[in-house]
Amino acid sequence: MNKIALLIQELIKYNHGDKKRIGHALKVHSYAKTIAILEKVNEYDLFNLESAAILHDIGIKVCEEKYNSANGKLQEKEGPAVAREILESLDYKNINRILFLIGHHHTYTNVAGMDYQILIEADFLVNFEEENTDTEAIKKVYKNIFKTKTGKEFCRNIFDISP
Repeated sequence: MNKIALLIQELIKYNHGDKKRIGHALKVHSYAKTIAILEKVNEYDLFNLESAAILHDIGIKVCEEKYNSANGKLQEKEGPAVAREILESLDYKNINRILFLIGHHHTYTNVAGMDYQILIEADFLVNFEEENTDTEAIKKVYKNIFKTKTGKEFCRNIFDISP
């Protein structure tokens, strides 16, 4: 059975009843996968990226319970442990990169790796839309954060901005 499909199934089960959080994860996954394919990311990195994109916000539930907050840095702190449990239950091997990506998806400095860059861009694309981000803020993030050709193209076209 396809591990990505099983992981999505687990995400939905974990976030039972929270259609907003489930939808967010699925949209980030879709953008991340599409950008990665168009950027010609290898299969191994694509698999890790898809897995991280699905689980990137998995720590929010714990953060809300523990800290009454969904702060990005708290998500980075709590998310990897929750993700580890889910990944190990699905018999994932070599999960360190996935956990790294989940534990850094709100850190925008020293971005090492195309998978990391793409995850950040995909999350921003979805957040811009979901949060009705104003054009000037989008342009600033576009200029300072977006690096991939495809991510930049998507951002320009989706939000009708010029570089």
